[in-house]
Amino acid sequence: MASHIVGYPRMGPKRELKFALESFWDKKSSAEDLQKVAADLRASIWKQMADAGTKYIPSNTFSYYDQVLDTTAMLGAVPPRYGWNGGEIEFDVYFSMARGNASVPAMEMTKWFDTNYHYIVPELGPEVKFSYASHKAVKEYQEAKALGVDTVPVFVGPVSYLLLSKPAKGVEKSFSLLSLLDKILPIYKEVVAELKAAGASSIQFDEPTLVTDLDSHQLQAFTHAYSELEASCTGLNVIVETYFADVPSESFKTLTSLKGVTGFGFDLVRGTKTLDLIKVVDGRNIWANDLAASLSVLQELESIVGKDKLVVSTSCSLLHTAVDLVNEPKLDQEIKSWLAFAAQKIVEVNALAKALAGHKEEAFFSANAAAQASRKSSQDFLFLLSQASALKGSDHRRATDVSARLDSQQKKLTLPVLPCTTIGSFLRPWISGEISEEDYVKAIKEEINKVVKLQEELDIDVLVHGEPERNDMVEYFGEQLSGFAFTANGWVQSYGSRCVKPPIIYGDVSRPKPMTVFWSSLAQRMTSRPMKGMLTGPVTILNWSFVRNDQPRFETCYQIALAIKDEVEDLEKAGITEGLPLRKSEHAFYLDWAVHSFRITNCGVQDTTQIHTHMCYSNFNDIIHSIIDMDADVITIENSRSDEKLLSVFREGVKYGAGIGPGIADRINKMLAVLETNILWVNPDCGLKTRKYTEVNPALKNMITAAKLLRTELASESD
Repeated sequence: MASHIVGYPRMGPKRELKFALESFWDKKSSAEDLQKVAADLRASIWKQMADAGTKYIPSNTFSYYDQVLDTTAMLGAVPPRYGWNGGEIEFDVYFSMARGNASVPAMEMTKWFDTNYHYIVPELGPEVKFSYASHKAVKEYQEAKALGVDTVPVFVGPVSYLLLSKPAKGVEKSFSLLSLLDKILPIYKEVVAELKAAGASSIQFDEPTLVTDLDSHQLQAFTHAYSELEASCTGLNVIVETYFADVPSESFKTLTSLKGVTGFGFDLVRGTKTLDLIKVVDGRNIWANDLAASLSVLQELESIVGKDKLVVSTSCSLLHTAVDLVNEPKLDQEIKSWLAFAAQKIVEVNALAKALAGHKEEAFFSANAAAQASRKSSQDFLFLLSQASALKGSDHRRATDVSARLDSQQKKLTLPVLPCTTIGSFLRPWISGEISEEDYVKAIKEEINKVVKLQEELDIDVLVHGEPERNDMVEYFGEQLSGFAFTANGWVQSYGSRCVKPPIIYGDVSRPKPMTVFWSSLAQRMTSRPMKGMLTGPVTILNWSFVRNDQPRFETCYQIALAIKDEVEDLEKAGITEGLPLRKSEHAFYLDWAVHSFRITNCGVQDTTQIHTHMCYSNFNDIIHSIIDMDADVITIENSRSDEKLLSVFREGVKYGAGIGPGIADRINKMLAVLETNILWVNPDCGLKTRKYTEVNPALKNMITAAKLLRTELASESD
């Protein structure tokens, strides 16, 4: 019985790649230094899988930034603004596409399906001249082979690549991206030919768009693509991977009829349909597999399809989970026994494959059964009836509509037209070594005072305290809520070198005491201007955590919402004024409880308390009516790296009456053309904690200057 891993985390057990990347970007180390760190990480990952007995070990899943960007480089689909003139794509062009440079902006970044990972969106059009411009896949296969490891090179499949792309600027939005299929297939054929010549016996194409709603034209593209690739792939074991949901019936028929394909990957964790490649270990969460239950499923499937057609695998790439529990010595031992990070999931996959082949490791299975029993019986993990069970009887809307609330808030706050604010965070100070609580409070107080004075000097209208006391926008709150556990090195890549350390929600959530009131109140006393109380919303806390899987996600989200509601009301008393499912049929239910959770947090506050919310890197156009239904007073939205998509919604006639900050201070005139002046805010597109003050100060100064100039122009027009 064979085992297979779809993909693996890239950053390293202690974020070695992150630090190497940032050192290289800061010109503190060379390209050779970065490549050495990367090579060491790849070698370690391959050895780990080989030592565990994995048969199908992936390569080309490592990336310096993003696997979709790697595919763009392989195809030579570099937008003209980066000045690439052909040849092998090197770091300068690659990182310019990912991060921008002094003269041109980065490519758009958006979420990878319903995960917290973000990919770089390809910009394509009829004029793109595709060419084989990155030999990364072949080099990495040869690198592994030289270490004695035969791997399965993994690619973003040609159809999914196009479906995940967007028309380049200047190209008609109606342009058919699939019309480019016959232009990119020759490059895929070249890569396959080189891999065959290098000795590859298997190849994997990831086609995750097959789990989404596709029309007949899109499904025909899959049939055409793999018919074209069939001759090139002769002699290879070709696997087509899907993940994140089940494959709809018509897509299932198309997938299982593809020519030249010898194995199919289906997600049994978030989907139900399967045939040849069975994936039973969750690649997106950190809970240990119930080995006995999974073995039972595998044995049942074996009786249907035959032993020679089963390959035990993870549900998707392990990119979306933490790396290794061995780096968590301080984690509660009972909770630790309930968990499995990427390294442990490799062991689980191979243990299941061996058991199915008749070589069951009894001690390993017994320990797993004991941990499963411990988790089910733990008083910390039992779902207790709480206020959350009574939430369905109300929609928790505020008593007054938003227009009336805005009037009340304006009378209290007396803000100018086009009021200016920031999203919340500023650069966090570095405090090294041991420090007393008294000295810590003093240092944070000084940093808040610095941020408040800066905003006053810049003449910002609604201030923030800068969040210097917060380690992370989710972890900070989780540390103060019951039902959460935390890791030291449970890092997961979000994009590029950016990593997050999701908390683990293992039990019921509640708020033992106020979380932010002390710091927000302190900041408000430093200024006469309005000060925002900064809270992370319940849906964001849920989606950026590893969530307990013994109850529906919405139940956990409601518990978090009630905890945040308590905090909102405490802030108000102190005087202080956020993964959509992949299938459209599931959108309505998700949006219903997600929006409801947000409304729960603020349904009890006065009309004069202004509720702001911020969203970034999302498909706002698809959920605009749900955004309206959140009933926030002001929403600030990232709109600069998304090519101003939000503008099109309002041009198409969607009516929006609450306050809105579109996150493009230098293009506010475009928003004035489609929205009322009295609801527009001016703000950056996201928080500023990753930006140095040498960048922040002039950018905010320019923002304020632009807003004041527009106020003057609007005033003269009304005279």
